[in-house]
Amino acid sequence: MKKILIPLTNHATLGDTDEANGTYAPELTHALDVLLGAGFDYELASIKGGKAPLYGTDIEDDAVNSRVLLDDEFQNRINNTLPVSQINVDDYAAIFYPGGFGLLSDLATNEAFAALSAKHYEAGGLLAAVCHGPAALLPIILSNGEKLLANKSVTGFTREEEVDFGTISKIPFLLEESLARHAARYNKVQPWRAFVIEDERVITGQNPASAHGVGEAMVKHLLAR
Repeated sequence: MKKILIPLTNHATLGDTDEANGTYAPELTHALDVLLGAGFDYELASIKGGKAPLYGTDIEDDAVNSRVLLDDEFQNRINNTLPVSQINVDDYAAIFYPGGFGLLSDLATNEAFAALSAKHYEAGGLLAAVCHGPAALLPIILSNGEKLLANKSVTGFTREEEVDFGTISKIPFLLEESLARHAARYNKVQPWRAFVIEDERVITGQNPASAHGVGEAMVKHLLAR
């Protein structure tokens, strides 16, 4: 069975601030827990390779997050992510972008991962993202010159959630606004409620609470092939 490719940010702070950031661990671990439970393997990658920064690793009362983070194989992979230059995208069954503020500063504009994702999608592959992860879908341009999102219905972290989290003045750009401008339709529900949209082979989740649901939607699509 092919692996799931999971690109992670190399950007270790919240925008241009000195606040530690990166990938938000629960968005990675909760989706990964579902994928592993269904028998899928995975590869962690990043633009530069090497150790990928994580935050949200010390959350209390999150048994799933703690269990995945304590796994030796996971630790080996998070500390040795595969650089984008070494990826053969044909080896993967799906690409999943977990969130965290870090990727707003790199994956949201990275042409290398965008090209791989476009190739994967046009070959019949599945793309998924959660919370700020859909920012990595913004630069994906298909072979016909159109943006991937131009005909897709998506969700992602909302303006209200940025306000609640106290980050709206610190982020490089507002994801909700960018998705609303570039996607065929942007959708959201009340802040912090789980919400997942499946538009054919593009799956997006609104916030951290949606990571489990994104994982389930991915498994459903992959096992139906």
